[in-house]
Amino acid sequence: MRFQKLRSRFGLGSATAIAALVLTAGTAGAASAPQKPQRPVCPGPVALGAARCHAHVVTNSKGAPQTSTLPKGYGPKQFHGAYSLPATSASSAGQTVAIVDAYNDPNIASDLKKYDETFGLPTFPTCNATVTASCFAKVNQSGSASGPFPTTNSGWALEIALDVEVAHATCQNCKVLLVEANSSSLTNLEAAVNTAANLGATEISNSYGGSEFSGETLEANAAAYDKPGIAVTVSSGDNGYGSFGFPAASPYVVAVGGTTLNLNADNSYSSETVWNGTGSGCSNYVAAPEWQTSLTAWGETGCGTKRGVADVAADADPNTGAAVYDSVKYQGRSGWFQVGGTSLSSPLVAGVYALAGGVSSEVPAAQGLYVQLGSANLHDVTNGSDGTCSTIMCKAGTGYDGPTGVGTPNGLAGF
Repeated sequence: MRFQKLRSRFGLGSATAIAALVLTAGTAGAASAPQKPQRPVCPGPVALGAARCHAHVVTNSKGAPQTSTLPKGYGPKQFHGAYSLPATSASSAGQTVAIVDAYNDPNIASDLKKYDETFGLPTFPTCNATVTASCFAKVNQSGSASGPFPTTNSGWALEIALDVEVAHATCQNCKVLLVEANSSSLTNLEAAVNTAANLGATEISNSYGGSEFSGETLEANAAAYDKPGIAVTVSSGDNGYGSFGFPAASPYVVAVGGTTLNLNADNSYSSETVWNGTGSGCSNYVAAPEWQTSLTAWGETGCGTKRGVADVAADADPNTGAAVYDSVKYQGRSGWFQVGGTSLSSPLVAGVYALAGGVSSEVPAAQGLYVQLGSANLHDVTNGSDGTCSTIMCKAGTGYDGPTGVGTPNGLAGF
């Protein structure tokens, strides 16, 4: 009976039911979990015109990635319980969550299978001519499923594993499409975003970013993220206040900030605070959309006429991060990692949009969130900060703030 309760609580498949006894406090009840050392998976800075992934991995005391043979961190049941989400939804039929990342993860299909088997998720086949929905597909930057694929990069492979597994864990009857860019240049990543849209994506998650630059407002860079009818989510960054960069600054995307997510013993929502690494601030170049400048509290942002980041948020703290299975050796290690960063919150929110049935082509996805500000459809995060400033762009408060935007998901109605 005890093992059955553990299986139910953690959502583990039968092969790992007994092993759940050794899962750490990072899997549930994380309010009392000790702070773990962590490091960026893709260290920066990067050259102008390039991006780095925004994942952070939990490490041991010597700075080496911490791995295990069993999952540590949050899994599907924790995310669904915390944010009051269904595992599947009739409205998500026909939804395709695209993941855009750089370089190649040659093992992602088998790693996703391992993830699903461990957490007891339904069989998730590879897409083919007869299986076109509720399946996994991987293509290169040009859209070819047969390759050639980019070179393998172990850091981006861990990022890919995080994104694909979390997107599928969130919306379990959606199609998941991975588009691998040839490199981490913004030019190649933008080409991959266009490919995702051309292949029918209804949500596109982008867990990467680079520095802002004056050319980000030019059509050549902006157009890739301007996708009416598609929820384009972008991680807000992982270096705290002032670090968000591009494409999070784009007015066409949903910029997703990060929190520390604490759960009750039954995996229900307990509380959230700002993750101190989440990116936030005011753009140097992009004009603020009307749906931001019309906020009652806009004067408290200090952004003036410039775009504010973020729009919405979800779990990102590595200490309350996701259990991720990756067999591509990262820093010489493979297995189960515990991973956070706003690289986690972006695919999670993309999955929420998919569960809700996608977005209208008439209203930008981010704009729809601001209509929900202050409603019960969002958790208002009011504690924590990601830096030092004299405005609400680095510290949480009632209503809109920079680190968490309008709040975090509380069911599907806000999306």
